[in-house]
Amino acid sequence: MDLLEYQARDLFERFGVPVLPGRTATSVQEAKEAYEMLGASTVVVKAQVRTGGRGKAGGVKLARSEEEVAQAAEQILGLDIKGHVVETVMISPGARIAEEYYFSILLDRAVGGFIAMCSREGGMEIEQLAEERPEALVRVGIDAVTGIDEAKAREIVEAAGFPERAADRLVVVFQRLWQAFKASDATLVEVNPLVATESGLVLALDGKVTLDDNAGIRHPEWAGYQATSGAVDLERQAREVGLQYVKLDGNVGVIGNGAGLVMSTLDVVAGAGLDLPGQPRPANFLDIGGGASAQVMANGLRIIMSDPQVKSVFVNVFGGITACNDVALGIVSALDMLGDEAKLPIVVRLDGNSVEIGKAILAERNHPMITVKSTMDEAARAAAKLASEGN
Repeated sequence: MDLLEYQARDLFERFGVPVLPGRTATSVQEAKEAYEMLGASTVVVKAQVRTGGRGKAGGVKLARSEEEVAQAAEQILGLDIKGHVVETVMISPGARIAEEYYFSILLDRAVGGFIAMCSREGGMEIEQLAEERPEALVRVGIDAVTGIDEAKAREIVEAAGFPERAADRLVVVFQRLWQAFKASDATLVEVNPLVATESGLVLALDGKVTLDDNAGIRHPEWAGYQATSGAVDLERQAREVGLQYVKLDGNVGVIGNGAGLVMSTLDVVAGAGLDLPGQPRPANFLDIGGGASAQVMANGLRIIMSDPQVKSVFVNVFGGITACNDVALGIVSALDMLGDEAKLPIVVRLDGNSVEIGKAILAERNHPMITVKSTMDEAARAAAKLASEGN
């Protein structure tokens, strides 16, 4: 579960990470009141949504008066940013920035542990930095028991080549961010930018926090996060029907059974689209779990096809307890249930228990919207190609 920026800010503040004051508003009037309460001449009005690219989409605006704050709030509230409708804005004072840095702590499953990632070049998208200047992004392993103590924090500062004038403050901030990461059962804590001001302060100006849903039993307070604004309406719909759905920024809808298979499918789809026009990417994570009944499949397809960004759908299922023939029946029955709502091409890859029977069912039905492929790579390529042609 991803936190909204103001929620991450509040979490940082609880653990002593230096942040600027911030107030939220859900209306123009509340934004004006927040500006008055902050008492700052210059503020930033920021959309609160669980996606990146807010600035490019017009979701971040500078304001220097109550009138400008009202105008910015009016423009941002209700804005659709990659399918996320803005219901809340945060108003925060401006800062006189001398330098921008990047810092994050994350669970890296590839290495089976935690790492810190940091750079003296903050502010830009980290994916862009990693691609264009990988040498500028430093990775430091973190022991799960000792975490980031003073010695580890200084190791990180030295490895990244942070300026000596900010070193002591950064050491403290890194330790406190680790405390927030550990206590909140997070899988990611990211600050971009982490800034040094002209007066020498170090501030976390923007924060991203991802919590481990499996730890929810220890955190009853997380229910409040789910109730707040910023969630994509499709995510709400999925929760109501018991589906695990997360909206992404691409145009290939993905349905799979089991989180591991779905994650692998996302990677394969992303790779398949790299050399195609528009570089189609996964539009969502959707795990239908162990059952693939017609109703479950219909719910999944309806949610994915309701996303205007989606141009094709990839159903990737490995038959285990639920056999492939049941999956195939679920798919064709779901299309019958959806009727005119089923409007996008679907690529299906089945494997595992009763796969030949499942393929025979799909072949006999010969639905014009369904394409069957034998391997995950072939299916991903086909779905990506369809999405590319549909743009």
